[in-house]
Amino acid sequence: MEKDQKADPRGTFAFFGGKERRRMNMKNLKLPKLKKKYFAVLIAIAAVVVLMGISMGLYFSSSAAPETSEGGAIAVVALLILVPILLGGLLAVLYLNRKEEPEPLQIVAETVEQTKTEVKKTNRRRFDGLCRIDEEKTRYAGGEFNGRIGLKEFCETFRDYAAGKLRLYYEIEDIRRFIAGMAVSHILILQGMSGTGKTSLAFAFGEFLGNTSTVIPVQPMWKERTDLIGYYNEFTKRFNETDLLKKIYEANYSEQIYITVLDEMNIARVEYYFAEFLSLLELPNAEERLLTVVSDEWKNDPKQLKDGHVRLPENMWFIGTANNDDSTFAISDKVYDRAMVLDLDKKAQAFSAERPEGVKITAKRFKELVKEAQEEYGLTERNRRRLRQLDDFMTEHFRVTFGNRIRYQIERYVPAYVACGGEELNALDDILAKKVMRKLGMQNPVYLRNNAENLCRYMDELFGEENLSQCKEIVRRLGRSA
Repeated sequence: MEKDQKADPRGTFAFFGGKERRRMNMKNLKLPKLKKKYFAVLIAIAAVVVLMGISMGLYFSSSAAPETSEGGAIAVVALLILVPILLGGLLAVLYLNRKEEPEPLQIVAETVEQTKTEVKKTNRRRFDGLCRIDEEKTRYAGGEFNGRIGLKEFCETFRDYAAGKLRLYYEIEDIRRFIAGMAVSHILILQGMSGTGKTSLAFAFGEFLGNTSTVIPVQPMWKERTDLIGYYNEFTKRFNETDLLKKIYEANYSEQIYITVLDEMNIARVEYYFAEFLSLLELPNAEERLLTVVSDEWKNDPKQLKDGHVRLPENMWFIGTANNDDSTFAISDKVYDRAMVLDLDKKAQAFSAERPEGVKITAKRFKELVKEAQEEYGLTERNRRRLRQLDDFMTEHFRVTFGNRIRYQIERYVPAYVACGGEELNALDDILAKKVMRKLGMQNPVYLRNNAENLCRYMDELFGEENLSQCKEIVRRLGRSA
């Protein structure tokens, strides 16, 4: 017992003895500190109660006995009124004196903002990779370029380069479609069965240009642009820069053509993670294609990051490879309408070829070649008339129209394809099949099955039975499957 009752040297005392004994630190028994104005109110209320009590005491002491009982009753009533007032005043003072506890989210927000402010005051960089590109920008000039080559020679040399150096074989028509597609859009889709050389074609083109392609393996869970370009890490106080973001930034210092490969692009929904890129690439003014990277600007940010934005460069093309199987998502019309599509359904036969050197050409020179092709190989008036008639027929019978975007793409694709060594009607067949005829799949199945042959006969009347074979094949296939 003496041991249990012995004073604790740390200033504690025991109560409810035995096993239920608890200890309380006297240092922690602190009364709340009151603000001066609330303390004054409390003292005033207490003083009023005391004075009234003294007054009543004096009154009763001087009163006659008969009146004392009546006065006592009054005193009791007065005290019953004043005591709650005193207690209420005390509670009110304690309530007003309480400290406002901030909400958890408010605490987090204030902490993050304080951390950002502290980091800004230091020389710490959040974009290490991009800042290093600033420091080494002279490396990306690209050296000497070949400015004399034409589009036809360009296609043939690339085909031989892929076969001779990389053992990759492609039909010349596919190479023409690939190059002509680049003349129309900065987004290309190479689709077909696995193993037909889709990724290899895009990679080989980068090697041919002397600027290795950036291959981005798309992940199934991608949903937004941060999956492509990265995000700011609040823990490390740095931006997690992806290879794509670095290449976008680097391309702004260079004249070379940059190829970015979105490998298996439709393993996730393209219209989700690539949405901002699709919108920016639609803008006619390249200077307005500003990709949002961060929401604010720091003093030591990279030089080409303005207000948290980086310019999407004109010399970068995005080439997506798409597999048509059950493991992937269907590519939406929004993506198809903006991209140029190349079907690679079978491997080409191997052939012998020399091992030519690659061709270094600037993006500016490539665009000049496209412009020259438009001036030299523009659509003939006869084919323009045929297209108008076909558009009217499809609008009337199928509610499918070409639209301004498709007209613009035809005007650029056909001359580029011809300049690459192809025929005008073959170019029309290719782009009409990819851009117009595939839309028939959304028609009423019964109506399409009954009218597919009528459309094929009308195309025979306009273009001849030997032409537009791809278009007629698609129409008949859709009609049979409807």
